[in-house]
Amino acid sequence: MRPVETDTNQSGAGHSAPLSRSRSHIMRAFLVFAALIFVALGSWQVQRLFWKLDLIARVDARVHATPVAPPAAGQSPDDIEYLHVAISGSFDHTKEALVQAVTKLGPGYWVVTPLKLEDGRTILINRGFVPPDRRDPSTRVESQTVGEAAVTGLVRLSEPGGGFLRENDPGNERWYSRDVAAISASRGLQGVMPYFIDADATSNPGGYPVGGLTVIQFPNSHLSYALTWFALAIMSLGAAIFFGRLQRAAG
Repeated sequence: MRPVETDTNQSGAGHSAPLSRSRSHIMRAFLVFAALIFVALGSWQVQRLFWKLDLIARVDARVHATPVAPPAAGQSPDDIEYLHVAISGSFDHTKEALVQAVTKLGPGYWVVTPLKLEDGRTILINRGFVPPDRRDPSTRVESQTVGEAAVTGLVRLSEPGGGFLRENDPGNERWYSRDVAAISASRGLQGVMPYFIDADATSNPGGYPVGGLTVIQFPNSHLSYALTWFALAIMSLGAAIFFGRLQRAAG
């Protein structure tokens, strides 16, 4: 009897062709799905872009608006941050706090001093920057005004906790952020508003502290992110089309 011959090449080809087509379908489906995800991410970044542009416009309008009275407690932070305000009251220089800072003038400290208003409220005022050699209040006696004082500046939100990898240490008078609640508690202050005010560049007697150093900067990379996501979507669709043509060419 002659042995039965099996055509292994035909058998393998018969199984590999459907398998190859199946893999191609899966790859194309994955690429189309990825393109949809990339389009969604790009659209979200476009929404974020318009939100950021609106925020920048609103903040810019507040900063350059005519000074108004300080906001009441309980208002939304989004409605009061960088609000241009004008107030008057009496400073309590014995309860000032020095918060470490790095500015365009170099390293040093923010001088944060409570201001008592006539209506009984207290607002912490960031009077400005002093270098290390002006840390001691005795080196800037001229600026320790007594009696009624007028302040114009921008409302800032509290900075709880501390700075990067450094926590505020009230017991040792080490402040790394302008934490309104913590500073107020360490000074035994009552009725303190939940925000502070950055004083403007109006010169203080003796030249220190130096105000008007508020940095207003909002990172805005949403357009570049959106373009990146849309480019990835186009590349994914292009790859899906490429695989489809390969499949048709293979029969």
